[in-house]
Amino acid sequence: MARRLRLFPLNSVLFPGAVLNLHVFEPRYKQMINECLETGEGFGVALIAGGAEAGDAAVEPHDIGSIAEIVDVQPLPFGRFFISTIGRERFRIRSIVSREPFLTVEAELLDEDLEEDDESDDLRGRVRSLFLEYVEMLVEFSGQETNVELPGDAAGTSFLIGDALQVAETVKQRLLELDDTKARLRAELGFLERLLPQLTRLLERRRTELQARQDDGEDLSYRVDQERFFGKFFSLN
Repeated sequence: MARRLRLFPLNSVLFPGAVLNLHVFEPRYKQMINECLETGEGFGVALIAGGAEAGDAAVEPHDIGSIAEIVDVQPLPFGRFFISTIGRERFRIRSIVSREPFLTVEAELLDEDLEEDDESDDLRGRVRSLFLEYVEMLVEFSGQETNVELPGDAAGTSFLIGDALQVAETVKQRLLELDDTKARLRAELGFLERLLPQLTRLLERRRTELQARQDDGEDLSYRVDQERFFGKFFSLN
């Protein structure tokens, strides 16, 4: 199915079912959001392949992205917006229709290829188990509790995990581009199998370091409160 989409190119990947919050302040995108609100339509989000995120009329998006449905709008001074969106259908850009005042593209909506069978159930179960272990490790690193509820279907699970993995946006883009849910789950299983041993070693070193500092009489209670309030940057990229 083909449709015309207003496009918001970003330096991040939007997966179906994922939440994307945006502060909209550039004139072209304020106009775009106003048009979307007037028509009740969503807009396309695609990872930037070349060019700058804002103010670059020649920006080149990746061909595959997701439609963002606007679910909440907070008007701000000077016509700005803070919007909350949820990713919906994936799409492939067929052609760029216009670049002014913002990118408009002709796109086709993409179907998800999934045959529900014992293999997909097994894959989902294995990925789910490793992912929950991965989340527990990230919680220990950050000091911030989180509540993760995985969908009951394989496609939804693959999209949520793709969104949550601490990997480069180009890697997430490759996951988004996969039309086969099983292939996406297999790729995520491979990532988790490689990431978990790295995280385990990092956690063990961190625990050893903190224990040594406590043994030396250092008061580390302030670090726990500080990390809980501010969070802790962590990336394997």
